[in-house]
Amino acid sequence: MSKLVTLTKERDDLSLQVALIKTLTDFINFNHNESKRIVVIYHVSDLKKQSITALTDDSNTSSVDMPADFKQAILNCLQTGTPHTYKIDAQRAIKLHPITGTMGHVDSVIAIDADHTNEHLYNSVCMILDIYQNFILLNNENECDTLTGLLNRKTFDFKINKILAQMHSGTNRKEDKANQKYFLAIFDIDHFKKINDQFGHLIGDEVLLMFSQLMRQSFREADPLFRFGGEEFVGFFECSSTVDIQNIFERFKQKVANFEFPQVGKVSVSAGFTEISTFDTSSQIIDRADTALYYAKNHGRNRVDSYELLIANGSLQDNKKEGEIELF
Repeated sequence: MSKLVTLTKERDDLSLQVALIKTLTDFINFNHNESKRIVVIYHVSDLKKQSITALTDDSNTSSVDMPADFKQAILNCLQTGTPHTYKIDAQRAIKLHPITGTMGHVDSVIAIDADHTNEHLYNSVCMILDIYQNFILLNNENECDTLTGLLNRKTFDFKINKILAQMHSGTNRKEDKANQKYFLAIFDIDHFKKINDQFGHLIGDEVLLMFSQLMRQSFREADPLFRFGGEEFVGFFECSSTVDIQNIFERFKQKVANFEFPQVGKVSVSAGFTEISTFDTSSQIIDRADTALYYAKNHGRNRVDSYELLIANGSLQDNKKEGEIELF
C-alpha cells in the first residue's frame, strides 16, 4: 500500500513510470525465493524504424537488443492497445501490457516477468495497473490541454522548477549526461490570426492539433511539450550544444513548412530558445526565449533564433542585471 501512495505522489511521465516499475517489482518478488523477477517498460522511440528503448527501476533508459519475436510482441501490444503474452518456454511467460502516458495516448509497453500461473498474483498486478492508468487519466484531465493533449500552462511551473532543482542538486548528472544542457524553446505559428479570420476557428483548431502532432513526431518522448494558449507552444529539451539544438529546431521548422495543412495549405513557425542555467529563475528563462522569438517574428518569420547567439553576434544587447526585479 505504501508503494501505491508513493506512486500517486509523482507527476511527470518518467517518475511515474519508474515508480510503477518499483511498485510492481517489489510486489511480484515479495516472498519470492528464486532469482529476482524483473519489470521493464519499453518505449518505441521510432515506430517506422522499430527503435525500442528500455526503462528500468534505476531510471536508466537504454537501447536494447532483443529476439525478433519479442520485439514483434511489444509492437503488437503497442499498436493494438491490448495485453499480449510472450512465452519464454513451457513453464515461463512474460505478460505485456500497453501503458497510457501523460499525453493521453498509448506510448509504451510494460513487460512483467512473474508467476502468472498464480491467479491471485496476476489479478493483483492487473489491479495495480488499473490504479496507475486511472491516476494517469486524472492527471491528463488536470494537466493536459484539452485540444492538443500537450501539457498545459499551469503544469509548466512544476516542470521548470523540477528541472532547475535537478540542475542545482546535480542529481541528473550521471556520466552519460555529463555534457548535456537544458534548453527552453517557444514556438509560435506565423500569421495564425489570418488563418482564423480566413478559414474560421474550427479550421484554426485543426491546424493547432496537427501542429502539436508534428511536435510529438519531431521530438523525443522525454521532451516535455506544452501549449501555452492560442498558437504558442513551449518545450524543454536536452542537448549537448546550442548549435546541435538549433539544427534540431531548424529541421522541425522545415517539417512544418513542408506539411500540407488541409484547406489551409502551407503554414510556417517561428521559434526562440535559450539555454537554461543553474541559477536562473523561470521568469528569466521565459523572458530570454520570448525575446529571441520576438526577434524572429520581426526579422522575416519562419526562422529559429537563439538568445545566446543573438547576444554573441551583436543582434541583441543583454539587458540582464544582477538583482534587478522586472515587474513588466
